[in-house]
Amino acid sequence: AIFTEIYGESPYASPTDMGVNMAGNCIIDDEACCKASKQEIIRRYYEAITGVAEGKREKSEVNKIELLMSQLNLHVRDRAVVTPALEREEKTGKPATAIELPDGKIVTGKTGDLLGPCSAALVNVLKELAGIDHDIKILSPESIAPIQKLKTNYLGSKNPRLHTDEVLIALSATAATNEDAAKALSKLHDLKGSQVHSTVLLSSVDKQVFKKLECNVTYEPKNWTI
Repeated sequence: AIFTEIYGESPYASPTDMGVNMAGNCIIDDEACCKASKQEIIRRYYEAITGVAEGKREKSEVNKIELLMSQLNLHVRDRAVVTPALEREEKTGKPATAIELPDGKIVTGKTGDLLGPCSAALVNVLKELAGIDHDIKILSPESIAPIQKLKTNYLGSKNPRLHTDEVLIALSATAATNEDAAKALSKLHDLKGSQVHSTVLLSSVDKQVFKKLECNVTYEPKNWTI
């Protein structure tokens, strides 16, 4: 009505035409938008299948996304971090995690005696960002052991391996006396926009940490079995 009063006629057919229909005019790189959209579809697919496994989603949601992926000729392995994570799991026989940095570099982490796969991948990717040789240990067993003892002896945990929040606390404490640990810790902000994939369902703690680090996380719909 206002446009009509000012111009004599409205350039838009409806409020929708004025808003949503104009969004296309903002796209200046169609290829980039299509690529990002396809990656979002794969992430939504993983959300759906893991949601079904956790009893939080309906199978019909998975079916709809599978149909869309079929129409677009999309496969989960079109998500770059999926294959490295699955290959690392196959090689080690234990759960693994892969992290893809914004520049395309992919770093993996395996399940060890001290760290879970997400924690190991997080430490490895921080070393990569800080330019620290992979063989250099920025966390000593001595800095991890007290946390493991607290978890298992006093807090009733059956899993002694450190989660991502615990490994960051250990790294922070170590950084006070270890220059490499301090350098690695300073690179946390550079993880923003990274892609993460785990070969097993993640704990709520690990999900929250990666969310706070602004990483996009997906994971396979299977439980930890070791």
